Amino acid sequence: MGKHATHIVWDWNGTLFHDIDAVIGATNSAFEEIGLAPITLEMYRELYCVPIPRFYERLMGRLPTDAEWLVMDEAFHRHYSEHRLGCGLAEGVDLLLAEWQAAGRSQSILSMFGHDELIPLVRGFGIESRFVLVEGRTGPSGGTKSAQMARHFAALEQVVPQRTVVIGDAVDDAVAARDAGAYAVLYTGGSHSRGSLQAAGVPVVDSLAEAVELAETLVH
Repeated sequence: MGKHATHIVWDWNGTLFHDIDAVIGATNSAFEEIGLAPITLEMYRELYCVPIPRFYERLMGRLPTDAEWLVMDEAFHRHYSEHRLGCGLAEGVDLLLAEWQAAGRSQSILSMFGHDELIPLVRGFGIESRFVLVEGRTGPSGGTKSAQMARHFAALEQVVPQRTVVIGDAVDDAVAARDAGAYAVLYTGGSHSRGSLQAAGVPVVDSLAEAVELAETLVH
C-alpha cells in the first residue's frame, strides 16, 4: 500500500450512512420543542451550513443564545437517536468499500458524529474492518471539521494528504480537505443542495460510485 496509493477519508452522516430523513425528522422535532416552524428537505439543503449555530441563524433571523443552542442541540440529538434506527448505509456502500480494500488501497472515516456512538454503529453494519481508522467527534458538537482533519492525518500511518481524497456531503468536508492539503469530492445525497455544493469549487457527484471513480483519477 504505502504512501503512493490513494487513500479515501469518508464522511459518515449523509455520506456512507444515509440518514438525511432522520436528520430532517430530528430537526423538525427539535424545532417543535422551541416553537420554530418545520422545514422541508429542500429548505434544509439550501440553508444548511456549519458551524451549526449559523444554520439556526439562517432559520431564525438571529444567532441563538448560548442557552437556546444547548436546548436545540440536546433536542436534536435526542430525536436523532430515535429517527436514525430506521436508516441504513447508502446504496452500494458495502461493495464500494470491499472493492477499494481488495485493490490494496486504504480508507478511513472521519465524522462529526460523537465517537462513542459512531464506533458501535459502524461495527453494527459489519464494515469496521474495511477502515484503517474510524474517528468521530470527541469535543462539543457544533464546530467545523478542519482541526479534526489535521488530527486525523496525524494519526494515519503511511497516508499523506496529497494522495488523499475526502468524500463527504457538506461544504465543510471540502474546506477541511483543502485546509489539510487533500482533494475532495462532494456527494448530493446528504445535507446540501447541488448548487451549494458546487460553490465549494470541487467535483460534485450524485452517487458514491461516481465519487470513488473520481478518487481514483484525482491524485494521478
